[in-house]
Formats: sequence, structure tokens, C-alpha cells
Amino acid sequence: MKFSANLSMLYTEHDFLDRFAAAAADGFGGVEFVSPYDDPPQVVAEAARASGLVVVLFNSPAGDWTAGERGCACQPGQQARFRAEIDRAIDYARALGCPRLHIMAGLVPEGVTPAEAEAVFIDNLGWAAERLAGAGVVGLIEPINPIDMPGYGLSRLDQAERVLAAVRHDNLRLQYDVYHMAMMGEDVVTQFMRLLPLIDHIQIADRPGRHEPGSGGIDFPAVFAAIRSSGYQGWVGAEYLPAAMTSMGLGWRERA
Repeated sequence: MKFSANLSMLYTEHDFLDRFAAAAADGFGGVEFVSPYDDPPQVVAEAARASGLVVVLFNSPAGDWTAGERGCACQPGQQARFRAEIDRAIDYARALGCPRLHIMAGLVPEGVTPAEAEAVFIDNLGWAAERLAGAGVVGLIEPINPIDMPGYGLSRLDQAERVLAAVRHDNLRLQYDVYHMAMMGEDVVTQFMRLLPLIDHIQIADRPGRHEPGSGGIDFPAVFAAIRSSGYQGWVGAEYLPAAMTSMGLGWRERA
């Protein structure tokens, strides 16, 4: 398996641009992150090049994260902002040579029904999938559990399947997060095998606590065995909160 380090959660004992070298020193081949947008694209690209790492994924702009913003793709009246943010993400993807973009749905605004928000989301995703295809970037959507992110516009696996079926674009795929699936009560292995044709990226963390694989109740030997036997060739993103210093908790890779 090819493991990528999520630099928004791992190596936070270092400044962001220094996390690339730290991940490379620990043997990761790729990196991903929530947001590169605090630094110019060429600066982030240079940090990746200097470390020898591949940037495999990052998110579309979320807005003011500290103020609670999580993107705007499902929000009526924000279509112009959404399109501008996708174009900004494409600029970064080109600079970084990154082939995937997780498109953040955003929170459903007060007074907007879930059905209305989903309709906006589907419309925006259709535009984005085509726009990203022209840039050689695959668009991804990820259902995020409503305990960790209440009000998020994509909070269930069946909803993600419905959205993908409605958009019907080959350049829009599923980001399968084992932690979020477990938090939603899904059978992680069964759903992974069933949805494999839709999946273009995997992320892992254990439950509870969202710490290293093997620290909680998810059967990671079964998860890793399923990934190996499936023929999945993509990246598996380590997107967890280290229980201590990042480098001290990487023993799970030897058991994968």
C-alpha cells in the first residue's frame, strides 16, 4: 500500500512547510492536506519538491475555518464564489502537480432544506467535475459524520452515492474515509468492497479518538487485508490525530 501523510494532522509539532521534510524522513511517499492556501502555490510546491514527496490530495477552499466555514458548494446563492474557489484550487493543483481535489460541501444554511442544499451541491459538482477534468484533476466528495461536523452538507454514505449518481460524471469520485464510515455505523470492509469502483482515495484513523490505526475499535487488520486483496492501486491517507509525537506512533505501518 502507498501511504500518504496528512500534513494538516500529522507533524503539527513543525511549521507547515517543514512538515514535508519530516514526513519524508519517516518514509512516507506522498502527502495530503486540508489547505495549502496560506502560502503561495510555488512556495508549497518547492517544499514538496525539496522533500521528494508527491502531493496526492488537498481540499477546495473552505473559507474561514476558525469561524466555522466548511466550503460553500451546497449553499444557494454562492455559486459564483464556489466557481472562483475551484479555479483557485486548480491553480494550486497545477503548481503542485496534484491529481485530486476534495470538494468541500459546506454547512447547510439556516432556512435551507437538505433537499434544496443537495440540489445546489449536485449542480455545482457537475460544473466542477467538468472544469477539473480540463485541468487533469479528479474531483472527490467525502461524507463526513455529523458528530464531528454537524450541519455539513454531505453527512451519509447513501447520500454520497445518490449525489454521484445524479451528477453522473466520470471525473467525480468517492473519497472513502474509514473513520467517518465507522462513526456512521457502516460496515467498513463490506462497504469498501461494494463501493470500490467509485473510490479514488482512502483515508484512515481509528475510533474513538481519531488516533493511529490500532488504537481503537476498528478492525484494521481486516481493513488492510481488504485493501490489499481488492487490487486498489491508489493512496491511503493517514489522516489521524497522533496520540503523541507523530514519529513515535508510526508502528501501525509495519502491521498493515
